[in-house]
Amino acid sequence: MTRTVSALFDTYAAASSAVSALEAAGTPRSEISIVSNNSENWHKGDAASDAADDAGKGAGIGAAVGGLGGLLTGLGLMAIPGVGPVVAAGWLASTAVGALAGAAVGGAAGGLIGGLTDAGVPERDAHVYAEGVRRGGTLVTARADESRADAAQAILDRNKAVNLSVRGDAYRASGWSSFDAAAPAYTADEVARERTRYSSSL
Repeated sequence: MTRTVSALFDTYAAASSAVSALEAAGTPRSEISIVSNNSENWHKGDAASDAADDAGKGAGIGAAVGGLGGLLTGLGLMAIPGVGPVVAAGWLASTAVGALAGAAVGGAAGGLIGGLTDAGVPERDAHVYAEGVRRGGTLVTARADESRADAAQAILDRNKAVNLSVRGDAYRASGWSSFDAAAPAYTADEVARERTRYSSSL
């Protein structure tokens, strides 16, 4: 039996360290996903493939951008309603893109949320993860055998993962209730302000 483990990171650097640590610990890259906000255009897509288009045609983004040498060598650019531009790779990205390709815009909201909940992530957590990416964060998700899941979660946590409960409470304290795919994506300036708000934990 497999279990899905996930973590939200305020910086791509911390998330990429977590992905590298998961790979080094033996988690197959086919079982790891990363979705990172790109509103600040930090990833120019110089080496990006047509992953989103390929996924829309039925090819998995994992195959389209998995690349050789690790998951992070094959990041692809895509857009998620309510989140905006993201850099992504792996099975979760494939699920989100597939949902977007096959749904009307109104139904596409379930792309990221649906992918997470279908993988066993509680819906309340999935909404915080999606909102965290919307506000400039990076989500790393991995599927692991039950016997290795706790170790995989520990790897994520020790690489500066956000305390999801605390962050969710902070979002709710400001009036947020759940991720809204119809909401406007954060601008680069708004992402920068959001990063400053939580900079003490970086």
